[in-house]
Amino acid sequence: MTDPSHSVAPEGLIVAPSLLAADFARIGEQAREVERDADWLHVDVMDYHFVPNLTLGLPVVRSLLPATTLPLDCHLMIADPRRWAVDYAEAGATNVSFHAEACDDPVALAKDLRAAGARAGLAIDRDTPVEPYLPLLENFDTLLIMTIKAGFGGQEFLPHLLDKVRTARRHAKAGHLKLRIEVDGGIADDTIAAAAEAGADAFVAGTAVFGADDPAEAVRRLRRTAQGSAPVTDLS
Repeated sequence: MTDPSHSVAPEGLIVAPSLLAADFARIGEQAREVERDADWLHVDVMDYHFVPNLTLGLPVVRSLLPATTLPLDCHLMIADPRRWAVDYAEAGATNVSFHAEACDDPVALAKDLRAAGARAGLAIDRDTPVEPYLPLLENFDTLLIMTIKAGFGGQEFLPHLLDKVRTARRHAKAGHLKLRIEVDGGIADDTIAAAAEAGADAFVAGTAVFGADDPAEAVRRLRRTAQGSAPVTDLS
C-alpha cells in the first residue's frame, strides 16, 4: 500500500523521479533512495508499438507497489490503453496516464480508471496540439504534456512545448478545474523553472535524478528551483 501522506506535496508541487533512468538491476533500491524526498515514482510503460521502445510493464509495477511508500505514476505509452490501463489501476497505481493519440474515447477510459481507484491522466505527445482536448479535461485529474518526443529518455528539453502548458493552465483556471499539469521530458536544474513559470505543477525527472551522484539531493534541488519560480496550487 502507498502512504497517503505522499499523495500531494505540502506546497502542492510534485516531483516524480522517472524509473526509466534508474538502474533496472536495483530498481527497488533506487526507489528507496528518493523515497523521503520525492512525491511520486514515475513509471514509463512502453510497448514497442505506440513508441519504438520496450520498458517496464504490469509485473514490475505489481512488484514495486509493496517495495515503496511512494505512489506510482504510470505513464502508458502503449497502443491499446483501453485493453490494459485499468489493470494498472486495479493493481494499485495512484495515477494512470494514457495517450490521447492512442485512444478513441478518452473520457470513457478516464471514468473506468477512476472507478478502479486511480487518478486518470491524459497524455499529449510532442506533435499533438492540446486545444482539441481542452473540453475533455474536466474528466481528468492530470494532463501530462510531453516536452520531448515520447519513447526515449535523455532527450533535450523543447521549450516551445511549454506553450501547451500555458494554454492548458489558462483553461484550467478559467474553468476552475482541479487539474495537475505534469511535464515529462528533459526536466532538469536548467529547465524546471521555465516549466513551473508556464504553469506546470508536477515534474517528471529521470536522468537529472538517477544520473546524479545523490538522487535524493537532486530531487530536493529540483523542488527548490521550481518553488522559487512560480506559485502552485494545492490540489489535495
